[in-house]
Amino acid sequence: MVALETSVVSHGLPPPRNLECVERMSAAIRSAGAVPAWVGVIEGDVVVGLSADQLRVFAEPGGATKVARRDLPVVVASGDPGATTVSSTIWAAHRAGIVVGATGGIGGVHPGSGPGSRDVSADLIELARTPVMLVCSGPKSIVDPVATAERLEELGVGVVGYGCWRLPFFLAREAPVDLDDRVDEPAEAASIARALGELDAAAAVLLCNPVPEGFAMDAGVVEDAVRACERIAEREGVRGKAVTPFLLSCLSERTDGESLEANLALLESNARLAGEVAAASAARS
Repeated sequence: MVALETSVVSHGLPPPRNLECVERMSAAIRSAGAVPAWVGVIEGDVVVGLSADQLRVFAEPGGATKVARRDLPVVVASGDPGATTVSSTIWAAHRAGIVVGATGGIGGVHPGSGPGSRDVSADLIELARTPVMLVCSGPKSIVDPVATAERLEELGVGVVGYGCWRLPFFLAREAPVDLDDRVDEPAEAASIARALGELDAAAAVLLCNPVPEGFAMDAGVVEDAVRACERIAEREGVRGKAVTPFLLSCLSERTDGESLEANLALLESNARLAGEVAAASAARS
């Protein structure tokens, strides 16, 4: 099985492209011989393996609250729908015995976040204490890739390139960060995923899969667009959980939809790779 977050459906992509994303990611995982397990909070329960009808709730604008791990008790108690982020998704996946997950990009250290700063994604802390293999395209383009890589190393989170020796940077193929480890086949990644369980490891391993070449964006163009969107967010007083979805939406507008297409492509690619890794791991167990 492959665990999937629902915040990408509720807050990461606009309708109807969010339901298209669900279909594309689910189909990619099934084509690889694995089963998609979308995670979300429904009627006071954390559900691993949402139905198609349940997923439609998350696709409606305003249909669900964005839920990191820290938010789970409050949202479960309220009974309201909750769309899981990376941190709450991998927490639930690990409790359900799922080793492999997939997402687009992880959160990280935002630009200007010095030592002791609180402007750091909860994803990093959860990755440091949850032994799963998460397939992603590196950190989101709205964070500092170098500072994020340094924080991951400090936290003991493994970072492995899939067919690459440099850290993928979400919409761009790479950031100026060299990687120590690389695999080139799903079976190699599956061996690492199995070792997580055998070693009783405490932290996750990120399997970093670059955005498909035909959809990759120029890193400089992305950076300029992100900085412009950050200025708009600051001017409009966007704060907290609203920042990431606001920046992703603004980025899509400023790139004439190019970033949206790249996002969908990398999500589908990561889902397929995660399915291949999960299938290879199950075949050897």
